[in-house]
Amino acid sequence: MEKNRYLRQITLPQIGQKGQEKLTNASVLVVGAGGLGNAVLPYLASSGIGKIGIIDGDVVTNSNLHRQILFSEKDLNQSKSKTAAEKLQMQFPDILIKNYDDYLNVDNALQIFTEFDLIVDATDNINIRYLINDACILTKKPFVHASVYRFQFQIATFNVENSGNYRCLYPNPPQEVQSCAEAGVMPVTVAMAGIYQANEVFKYFLNIGKLLTDKMLLVNSLNNEQHLFNYKKKEAHYITEDFFVNEYSQKINKISFKEAKELNGTFLDVRNPEEKPKISLENYLQIPILNLEENLDKIPTENPLFIFCQSGKRSEVAAKILIEKNFNNIYCLMENAPEINDKENKTGLFAG
Repeated sequence: MEKNRYLRQITLPQIGQKGQEKLTNASVLVVGAGGLGNAVLPYLASSGIGKIGIIDGDVVTNSNLHRQILFSEKDLNQSKSKTAAEKLQMQFPDILIKNYDDYLNVDNALQIFTEFDLIVDATDNINIRYLINDACILTKKPFVHASVYRFQFQIATFNVENSGNYRCLYPNPPQEVQSCAEAGVMPVTVAMAGIYQANEVFKYFLNIGKLLTDKMLLVNSLNNEQHLFNYKKKEAHYITEDFFVNEYSQKINKISFKEAKELNGTFLDVRNPEEKPKISLENYLQIPILNLEENLDKIPTENPLFIFCQSGKRSEVAAKILIEKNFNNIYCLMENAPEINDKENKTGLFAG
């Protein structure tokens, strides 16, 4: 790599030429090329991390542009992971950037993780966060976590040698969690969280400073308040490959909204009527999850059924209910209502 590019950080006594070589030999996988991914990726690349992986199966939408700075309007409907990789590779040709145009899942996580030294959790999907945690335990990889809620964010580094993991704090996934699309978010809040993540990555590879292991940092950007709290490590012996497969194997078929539109099926919205965005779509049916079992007779059975909700949790519950009731051709949409609305508004198919 060109030494002059990194001269300013090599000058730091904590880094030097040996430290730069450590970064050059390091490899990092970033799971998610959304807001957090767009914040952390440029700094990993600009610091000279030798190999960077990006995995995300989503495409760029208009609502992404206000906080996902690697993308522009000409990138709309293009692969996030591919677009981010191409732009970073153009700016930083000396490093290796590998993109995976796919969603992280039980079938690809363990294999992909083995190719990298450290994992960055840049997703806002709670189920994928647990998958990352458990896959890191099985592959013995550290991972740097961040999540954002409105003007607040939290940062922690897990699974470093004998440190704790995400399940030490949150043993099981909550029933419902608001995503950025639902709760709202400012670009600067996401940017700060991503920069904190990048800083943890650098400290890990350079072996300098103090990592956020066995502790979590909470930052309120609105009030300029920070809180650091410790947590107790819990054993994770039960997380075996059999557990991993059973926990994350998808008995429910997943399908993208784009693919679903090409099929002659029914779109089932299991949100409550007052939830926004309001959606109007051909072959659209709304039955709140709590009323689903008493309205099974209203659900067409001759064609595929595509289920969605606000965050993805209720749609999976609905799919399991229908499968137990012997419904066939059941799919959960990969996108949730806000994302579907954003994509379809450009075509004029949605109202409200």
